[in-house]
Amino acid sequence: MYFDPRDLSPETQLRFYRALLLPRLVEEKMLLLLRQGKVSKWFSGIGQEAIAVGCTLAMMEDEWLLPLHRNLGVFTTRALPLEKLFRQWQGDAGGYSKGRERSFHFGTREHHICGMISHLGPQLSVADGIALAHQLKAEEKAVLVFTGEGGTSEGDFHEALNLAAVWDLPVIFVIENNGYGLSTPAHEQFRCRELVAKARGYGMEGVRIDGNNLLTVYDTIKGVREYCLREKKPYLVECVTFRMRGHEEASGTKYVPSYLLEEWGRKDPLEQYEKHLLETGLLTEESIRIARDEMHEHIETEWKKAEEPTPLQVGAQPQLQDVYALPITPFEEPAPPDFVSAPSKRFMDGIKEALDIAMEKHPQLILMGQDIAEYGGVFKITEGLLEKYGSERVKNTPLCESAVLGAALGLSLEGRKTMVEMQFADFVSSGFTQIVNNLAKIHYRWGQPADVVIRMPTGAGVGAGPFHSQSTESWFTHVPGLKVVYPSSPADAKGLLLAAFSDPNPVLFFEHKALYRSLNGPVPEGYYETRIGEARVLQTGEEATIITYGMGVEWARAYAGAHPETSIYILDLRTLQPLDHEAIARAVRATGRVLVLHEATLTGGLGGEIASWIGEHCFQWLDAPVMRCASLDTPVPFNKELEAQFLAKARLEDTMGRLLGY
Repeated sequence: MYFDPRDLSPETQLRFYRALLLPRLVEEKMLLLLRQGKVSKWFSGIGQEAIAVGCTLAMMEDEWLLPLHRNLGVFTTRALPLEKLFRQWQGDAGGYSKGRERSFHFGTREHHICGMISHLGPQLSVADGIALAHQLKAEEKAVLVFTGEGGTSEGDFHEALNLAAVWDLPVIFVIENNGYGLSTPAHEQFRCRELVAKARGYGMEGVRIDGNNLLTVYDTIKGVREYCLREKKPYLVECVTFRMRGHEEASGTKYVPSYLLEEWGRKDPLEQYEKHLLETGLLTEESIRIARDEMHEHIETEWKKAEEPTPLQVGAQPQLQDVYALPITPFEEPAPPDFVSAPSKRFMDGIKEALDIAMEKHPQLILMGQDIAEYGGVFKITEGLLEKYGSERVKNTPLCESAVLGAALGLSLEGRKTMVEMQFADFVSSGFTQIVNNLAKIHYRWGQPADVVIRMPTGAGVGAGPFHSQSTESWFTHVPGLKVVYPSSPADAKGLLLAAFSDPNPVLFFEHKALYRSLNGPVPEGYYETRIGEARVLQTGEEATIITYGMGVEWARAYAGAHPETSIYILDLRTLQPLDHEAIARAVRATGRVLVLHEATLTGGLGGEIASWIGEHCFQWLDAPVMRCASLDTPVPFNKELEAQFLAKARLEDTMGRLLGY
C-alpha cells in the first residue's frame, strides 16, 4: 500500500497514527469485555478505522458528522471522553443517553456528532438539513454523513442525495463499502459495478477510493470538502474496505470465504500505516510499543472509572419528563376582549394568519413542502408567503417526504424551526420512519429537541377516495415524543398553530380539508396561543356527553341542534396527544353517559383509548357503557353515497339513541 504524505509534517503523520491506533485498541478492549459479559453487544469496525479517522481529521471540529455502527474512530478522533463512552456502551446512566440507548445511537452537540438510528438510511437527509441551515446563515461549513453499501439500496439514500443536489448543499456522502450487509454480499444487493456510479444520476460528482489507506481518505475528504464549499454542491465518496468481523459479534463470519479474510487481512489499515511510518523512520518498534502501552494504560484507567455504576433513576417520572423538551418561552395567554370583538373568518384563514404571524415572530422558521411556494400549496394555505418572506424561507421540495422530514430534523440541530406541509395527510406514510423513530425519540435519547411542525390536511367528505381522505391521527398518538393537535374552529386553528410553533417538540397539526372554506367563526386579531393539551367545552348538558374532535365537533353540534329536547354536553378535545384527562373526567361526571365520536375508523381509533381510560378512572360515575361512534373499518370510498355511509355521522343518531336508552 502506497502512502503519499504530501505536505503533512512528521508531527502530523504521527498524530494521525495515534488517531488510528486508539480506536483499534479500544475495540480490542471492548471485545474482551464482551467475552467477559461486561457489555452485551458490539459492532466491530476493525479493518475499517481509516475511513472514520481520515474523514474526521479532514473535517473542521465545528462541522457535523453523522456516523454509523462501525465509526468508533469518529468519536475517539473528536476526543469524546472514554469513560463516558464506556458508560454509554454499558447502558450506564452516566453515558450520553442516560442508559436509554446502546452503541452509537446517540449524539452530542458539543462535538457536532449526530447519532444514528437502526434504520440507517434516515440520517442521510438529516445531513441535508444541517447543510441547509449553514447555507441560510451563509456559513462556510460542510457536513459529512456515512452510509454502508447496503444503505444505498434504501429509498432514503435516493431522496437524500437528490435533495442535496437540487438544493446545492455542501454535503459529503461517504459510502463504506465493506462487501456485506450483515450476511448478504454486495453482488446480491445491487448490479452496478461501482456504487460511485450512482452519483451521476443525481447530477453530482463522485470518487471511489481505497478506504484502508488513511492518507488517501484524509486527502480525498479534505479536497472534497474544499470542492463542496467552493462549488456549493454535494459529493459522493465510495470507500472500498472490508468488515473483518461479523455484523455484530454474535453473528460471526462463517458466511465469508476464508480467502477474502486473508486477502483483506493483508490490507489492514493500521498495520499498513505502521509499516509506512517504520519505513520512513518516523516510527520505531520501540516507539510503537510505547504508544501502545500509553494508550492501554489510558484505556484501562478510563474503564476502571466507568466500572463504578452511576446511580440510575428507574422511577417513571424521570423517564417521562425527558420524552418532551420544555418550551424556552412561556405560554402566551390570549386577551379575552380579542375574542369578543373578533371578526368572522374561514378555518383556512386562521391557519394562514398563524403562518404569517409565526414567520414574523420566529425569524428562524423555514416552511417546506411540495408546491408551497409560487403555487401556494394545493389548498392555497401558503399563498403569498413566498413573496413576503422569500425563497430561502418558503421552499418547494421534491416529492420526497422522508428526506424533507429528515432535513427538518437537521435544521433543528442548528437551531432552526421548521414547518413541513404534507400535501395530504395520507402521504405521511412515506415519511413514517422519520417521524416515529427519529423526530419522536431524539429528545428522549440524547436531549436534542426536534423543533418541527408537520401540517396534515386530513379527512373525508370531499369525494377524494381512499388515498386523499384517511384519518391518520391514531397512527401517531401511540408514539411517545410526538404531540398531536386537531383544531375544529378558525380561532383554535390559529391559536393552536401558533402554540405549535412555540413548542420545541414535533407537533403533528391536523387540518380537516372539508372545513377549510366551509367553516366560519370569530378569529382574534394579532398574536395569541391556544394552549396545547387543553380541551374545550362547547356546551354543557346533563343527559349525555359527546367527546370528539375535528369534524366530529360539527356533527355533534348538528345532532344537539336537531335534538333540543336532550341536554347534551360536548367536549372538543383539540389536542389528542397529550389528552386533557381532567376535562374528560369532568365531562363524564356531568352526565354519566358518554359517547366518543371520531371520523377515523373504529378499530384502533383514539376512541378506544379514551373509552378505556374512562372505564379505568371514571367507572363510578357511569350510568351506561361508554359507546364509540366511528367510521366503518374500510378504506375511504370515492363514491359520494358510499362515503356518506362510511362516515361516523351516518351512525351517530342510532348510537346516541342506544346510549340514551340504556
